[in-house]
Amino acid sequence: MTEPAIQSGNAGPLSGFRIVDLTVNVLGPVATQILGDMGADVIKVEAPEGDHNRNVGPSRSDAMGVFFLNLNRNKRSVVLDLKKPEAKRGLVKLVETADVFVHSMRPGAAERLGIGYKDIEAINPKIVYASASGYRLNSSRRNWPAFDDVIQGMSGVAWMNGKGHGEPRYFPTVIADKHCGYVLSSAITMALLWRERTGRGQEVHVPMLESMVNFNMLEHLWGGVLDDPAEGLGYSRMFTPHRRPYRTQDGYICLLAITNEQWRRLFSVIGRPDMAMDTRFAKVSARSENIDALYSILSERMVMETTAEWRQRLDQADIPNGPVQDFEDLLKDPYLQETNFFQRTTHPTEGRFMTTAIPVDFSDSPGSIRRLAPRLGEHTHEVLEGCGFDADEIDAMTGEGSAEKVLVKA
Repeated sequence: MTEPAIQSGNAGPLSGFRIVDLTVNVLGPVATQILGDMGADVIKVEAPEGDHNRNVGPSRSDAMGVFFLNLNRNKRSVVLDLKKPEAKRGLVKLVETADVFVHSMRPGAAERLGIGYKDIEAINPKIVYASASGYRLNSSRRNWPAFDDVIQGMSGVAWMNGKGHGEPRYFPTVIADKHCGYVLSSAITMALLWRERTGRGQEVHVPMLESMVNFNMLEHLWGGVLDDPAEGLGYSRMFTPHRRPYRTQDGYICLLAITNEQWRRLFSVIGRPDMAMDTRFAKVSARSENIDALYSILSERMVMETTAEWRQRLDQADIPNGPVQDFEDLLKDPYLQETNFFQRTTHPTEGRFMTTAIPVDFSDSPGSIRRLAPRLGEHTHEVLEGCGFDADEIDAMTGEGSAEKVLVKA
């Protein structure tokens, strides 16, 4: 792991766009960090107490937990107590300079604060107003609360995980929040493209439940696509108990063949070329009907040799494969070291710091890590002075979380 180049330039594909970001927790910060990585100027507007995630995980100083550090790079933090009339003036000025306004509140909460779509559009008609919440805006559930665990349950994720365990289970990651964060960042970028072409802003909303149901049902709608009850719902290959990493003599290996030609090569690799002529396994439809038997045979063969021996033979046959790795293995993975994916640097207040590289490549306008996660209110004066406010006015806007008080604590 080498020192990353913390770049002062702003050459990413979203360079020149300003995002006013009122999101907290995971979904929204994932989205706005992606936009920041791609060059946007992301101004994270926080309440005096800050984003809840500032206090999640180990930390070296107050309100700088590792969960927050890993979700909020390439952002500037501004504290505004939006319950104060003075702070609304600051927000209005920010909105006037912004291309995007984004929050992750329930619609009713945003409207009560005076920052619903109509409020923000009245300030800046060309703005892209983006939000994410549990359910569609025009539904009876528009103001229902929703977090990742709830959406995992309602969207079918927890049920799917229970197919192999006997009872529903959550994924051991905030998959709904993270997926919907990616959807939100993508939707914002599309709306910006539309605005560049038409000159018109618009409202963009990502409902978590529909986004996750769509994610799950791309393959699992199955017979429902043709309205054929006899075929049922769910892609059977996903649910066989034999679909799991294969045990080898010294560990586990993952592999998958898809085409008929790949299966023929795989059958040869495991010493069973005769299976290519077996009517149960010769064609896609037959393999789907006999998937339990097929995977069971693979399981019996894989345990006969070591992971390295299988990998060498599978690589020679051009069959996709890889070992099962834990988190420690990832940090030592030769390929990830080659691509310098895990990078160490020094945070101005938090000391030595590890982060992940931007995974997406652009040949002409690459993203960059220009800032590490900000302290609470670190940029309040810098940003608001740029909007024309003096120091006394700024102090009146920030309440308990003024930049100076927060920086002294840190």
